[in-house]
Amino acid sequence: MSPLLELKGMTLTLGGRRLLDGVDLDVFEGELHVLLGANGAGKSSLAYAVMGCAGYLPSAGHIRFAGKDITALPIHERARRGLALAWQEPARFEGLSVADFLEIGAPDGDASRSLREVGLAADDYLARPLDKTLSGGERKRIELAGVLALQPRLAILDEPGAGIDFLSQGEIAGVIRALQAQGAVLLITHQEELAAGADRATQLCGGRVVCQGTPAAVIDNYKARVCRRCNGVSCHG
Repeated sequence: MSPLLELKGMTLTLGGRRLLDGVDLDVFEGELHVLLGANGAGKSSLAYAVMGCAGYLPSAGHIRFAGKDITALPIHERARRGLALAWQEPARFEGLSVADFLEIGAPDGDASRSLREVGLAADDYLARPLDKTLSGGERKRIELAGVLALQPRLAILDEPGAGIDFLSQGEIAGVIRALQAQGAVLLITHQEELAAGADRATQLCGGRVVCQGTPAAVIDNYKARVCRRCNGVSCHG
């Protein structure tokens, strides 16, 4: 079976600094794949490159999605093909209501249901502006509701539980299950507990893949805080 997402030799350099170095990564249909690594490992940079964010064009390698090379495609074309990204820091949209936000990308979606999936009552939130009157946790939940409404083929979740008043691990797990029922999920995290429930896992360290395989093997390598690749031993558990 061909992977839904395929990264081959992906290298990313910004400001003279190499953030990603020859990354190979596959995500298959219906899979929950965790990308595990410490802060500064390159996890968010990988997410931005896959999504096609401005300034994150790889200097080497390629990105294939659903069998097509999307390395040079702009972000809106990738979204049209079924890619969605939930940012680590949720955005504010002054003057836009929660209902409008949820309907932009998915006009035929069920906004009320999407809010319920993230633990929010539709009657309390649909008419509210998506601005500074909402807490960071509320904005994060609404952003994830927007991703659910899109029904993407691949949802990239960048540290969905980061910060105070964001989602609990149980709530994150519920959102992940809902997204996985629609397609595949690439979950970016430094939390071992979230990684344990994945189908497969990959560890980044210094912009390189240092361990890839079962969640148990990758978590073990991550907990050791030792870069085994640097020691000349690869990990493929």
